Amino acid sequence: MKTLALATAFALASTASFAADSYTLDASHSQVVFNYNHLGFSTTYGMFSGFEGEISYDEADPAASSVSVSMPVKSMLTGWEQRTGHFMSPDFFGAEDGDMVTFTSTGIEVTGEATAKITGDLSMNDVTKSVVLDAKLNKSDTHPMEGKPWLGFDATTTLLRSEFGLGAFAPAISDEVQVMISIEAQKTD
Repeated sequence: MKTLALATAFALASTASFAADSYTLDASHSQVVFNYNHLGFSTTYGMFSGFEGEISYDEADPAASSVSVSMPVKSMLTGWEQRTGHFMSPDFFGAEDGDMVTFTSTGIEVTGEATAKITGDLSMNDVTKSVVLDAKLNKSDTHPMEGKPWLGFDATTTLLRSEFGLGAFAPAISDEVQVMISIEAQKTD
């Protein structure tokens, strides 16, 4: 009986150590940067920053992890007030307070020691499409200043803005939008 109890305790302990841990995005060190070709003359950039999200990270089985992120459309930064205003106009988002861009993972395919393809539902402008992020775990370690577990990821994808009802002026202004994501997340207490 003693041996069975000890074996059960070890089994429960090992199961608990492999369970996914919850992490909250560090809004001050997480960005989504996008760019597109403007009339063949330049590459124009914009960014979302200061957004919210959660990661459920299973170090033993990364494919069992998940991520969800949300950001207000009106938090977009373009570096030029008139451009931001145009993006918020009916030509593009027709954005109102409370309109959000969200991403919720639906599956993770591990492709290497620190890489994966994260498939998920991207919702913006009242349209939801499945997208795939090429992701890389940059670092999983104790944060030197916070003294707690921390994660860092980069990811990229390419979107067609017309698929989200944002295709104004395409193809003169490229339909393809390159997206680069860099996030940090802290283990939730």
